Amino acid sequence: MEENKQPLLSPRDEVVGVPQHHQPMHDNLDSFPAPANPSFISSTTFNPDSGDIPPINGVRDFFREFNRESKKLWFLAGPAIFTSLCQYSLGAVTQVFAGQVSTLDLAAVSIENSVIAGFSFGALLGMGSALETLCGQAVGAGQLDMLGIYMQRSWVILNATSVVLCFLYIFAQQILYGIGQTAAISKAAGVFAIYMIPQLFAYAMVFPLAKFLQSQSKMMVMAVIAAVTLILHTVFSWLLMLKLGWGLVGAAVVLNASWWIIVVSQMVYIFSGTCGRAWTGFSWKAFHGLWSFVKLSLASAVMLW
Repeated sequence: MEENKQPLLSPRDEVVGVPQHHQPMHDNLDSFPAPANPSFISSTTFNPDSGDIPPINGVRDFFREFNRESKKLWFLAGPAIFTSLCQYSLGAVTQVFAGQVSTLDLAAVSIENSVIAGFSFGALLGMGSALETLCGQAVGAGQLDMLGIYMQRSWVILNATSVVLCFLYIFAQQILYGIGQTAAISKAAGVFAIYMIPQLFAYAMVFPLAKFLQSQSKMMVMAVIAAVTLILHTVFSWLLMLKLGWGLVGAAVVLNASWWIIVVSQMVYIFSGTCGRAWTGFSWKAFHGLWSFVKLSLASAVMLW
């Protein structure tokens, strides 16, 4: 490797141009973790031709660098936005078809999606967001094997939380009636909420999976899975809800299946060995330090709300 091309985050014995006794203190700390595979973390090289943005000397330089950085940003943000839109559209498509069945079915699906499932979605997404901090630290420190451990810990905590949230679904009819909904809508939404319990546990699985893949910049895989799922969801919603006349039962079957298709597809991708050291299999370490993980997850949920 040329002297002026040093991989970012890679350990080195001497900084170029600086005597060894004048190196920063953290270069000599044994506790500072060195990446085992620097190329996995970053393929960027630190040299005069690439890396940091050069000095901006005019409007032309500004727009040139703006365009360059925008391409890097949208390369990651574009698929992430598309994935979120597709996943949000699953519930929206179900509501559209429910509206073609009857006004009562539309009201039931809308109330369940916005109140019952919406509350659970926000709580689990917030708790799962703790992985953004932990996975980022693990990648930065080169401890790639911890990504899978953190994801498994999040699975344990989020699935345990989902068991508690099941009571919200079971008693949805009484809750909705208590906050002022009519008896007919409360009953229909309560029945639909019970049908949607499998979706709750899909949330508990998919949020850690998403953070795990995002930490490795595997955004395009998530986008493709979400797009294919949305297409299948639309087709089968039309088939079961309208053509076969299953109504709310068909809506629940298709919506539950769509979320679990996303979960299973992402798990198959990860388990197939495409993530290298980030996934080394299931481990009992996932059950260690759960309480500290719970506190961080709760703090993340509060910040998101």
